[in-house]
Amino acid sequence: MRPRAALRRLAGRKDPGLLRVGAPVALLDVLRDGPVPLQRDVTPRAANGSLSVAIVVPPFRRGSGGHGTLAQLVRGLEARGHTCSFWILDEEGRHEGESAARTAELFRDFFGPVQSAIHKGFAAWDGADVVVATGWQTMPAVLRRPGTTARAYLVQDHEPEFYGSSAERGWAEWTYRQGVHCIAASRWLAGVLHERYGASASSFDLAVDHARYRPASEARRDDLVLFYARAVTPRRAVPLGLLALEELHRRRPAIELALFGEARPIATSFPHAHLGVLEPDGLARAYGSAAAGLVLSLTNPSLIPLEMMACGLPCVEAASAGMLASFGENAPISLAPLDPIAIANGLDRLLADRDLRAQRSREGIAWAGRRTWEAAAAQVEDGLREALRGAAG
Repeated sequence: MRPRAALRRLAGRKDPGLLRVGAPVALLDVLRDGPVPLQRDVTPRAANGSLSVAIVVPPFRRGSGGHGTLAQLVRGLEARGHTCSFWILDEEGRHEGESAARTAELFRDFFGPVQSAIHKGFAAWDGADVVVATGWQTMPAVLRRPGTTARAYLVQDHEPEFYGSSAERGWAEWTYRQGVHCIAASRWLAGVLHERYGASASSFDLAVDHARYRPASEARRDDLVLFYARAVTPRRAVPLGLLALEELHRRRPAIELALFGEARPIATSFPHAHLGVLEPDGLARAYGSAAAGLVLSLTNPSLIPLEMMACGLPCVEAASAGMLASFGENAPISLAPLDPIAIANGLDRLLADRDLRAQRSREGIAWAGRRTWEAAAAQVEDGLREALRGAAG
């Protein structure tokens, strides 16, 4: 076989052992040729009425919190009369071998029913009033989509902080400087985008599915602490939480500790129950059974503390900049400095004081009760219209 033919044959093989390393596929096109021009004919329907909204998303897996949030927002937008569609950009190859129909079926199975068409790739692309980037990897493809009136960027976290010094960190920062209106998942995050990158930014409030996450009807245990130990996500500060639980176990060896959020068991210095990646109904049951919860959010807040509070579970969180700005010092949640002793103190105080736990439970239920996905979808709709106004000049 000739050398070139042999190389072509090798290049065409799908070797599951190959390490995928590279930039988003459309990045060079954007850097070379620039974004595809927007359509300038903003119709009355697009400016004031129902919108067609195309949402470009990275690949997903069961338990992907960002995709779950997007599905909740889309259900709210659909209820408000908008036509939405999902476009899955799978540059990681996570969905290789799946038919488009199977990928769509898995999306609905993992994140709930949506009326939206779910596409794998852009073969069926036919334009939209607003095309929406989500993860930073999707921005180059969004900038190259033709037939759109406006672009928006739904930002759920400050993604450069997901990386050390790297090309990925630089590219994530680059996405915020592309003149695309950002719809951020907190006022703190909107402020970061505007102040650091000069981005136009509005915000929405993360919310709770109150049909699922609600106060427990059964009595709670006084001796169970839950920790959201998603170790594959560094911003959840799992090593810090494990040190805090080690200290708590030293003080209260009879307390039962349970870790959830990670598929594989985590090695610890203390005994614990491994709950794995729980389905939403399983999460609600766990939140309804425990005395206290622990979540650590180093960047933007997670949905987890909101859902814990909605179920009446008092919890301890990190006193990070994002959490302090989102909840404030007087919120019904214990914000602890990023120190294992301080975090253990916060949990210890809750465990020692039944009246405090009852107070935090009542206040948390009331606070979370104001966070609905209907209200969040209305805020996102406002952001989409702001993107349209900006595109109109």
